[in-house]
Amino acid sequence: MPRGLGPAAQAAYVCPMTDHTRVLYNGACPVCRREIGHYETASQQAARRISYDDLNDPVTLAEWGIDADRAARRLHLRKNGRTYAGIPAFIELWRAIPRYHWLARLISLPVIYPCAVLAYDHVLAALIYKWHLRRQSRA
Repeated sequence: MPRGLGPAAQAAYVCPMTDHTRVLYNGACPVCRREIGHYETASQQAARRISYDDLNDPVTLAEWGIDADRAARRLHLRKNGRTYAGIPAFIELWRAIPRYHWLARLISLPVIYPCAVLAYDHVLAALIYKWHLRRQSRA
């Protein structure tokens, strides 16, 4: 991703074309692993072609072109040649799974979207990332 982009541009940056949706998550994080496991089951039940890539695999990180620290900070998703991070990634994931279409529409509303971005980026993701760093320091 080019440096110097604003937050909106960073949320969706261009990557090589893919023919399906890919999600990059932290498989070492119990919260992330449980949530992604839920989405994986839901996407399989809906026969959606979504792959779930663990950022702890060096080959996976090389394919994504992202370092482990940046990847651990937020959920990332690739779809139709674009990479999304944070709430935009969740919205795209929810759009891809039929039972979550309603949630994608709700979070995309103009009043709710900025609140969701603030809550995720500055509270939820920040806490999960700090927990991740604490687990790494203990290992």
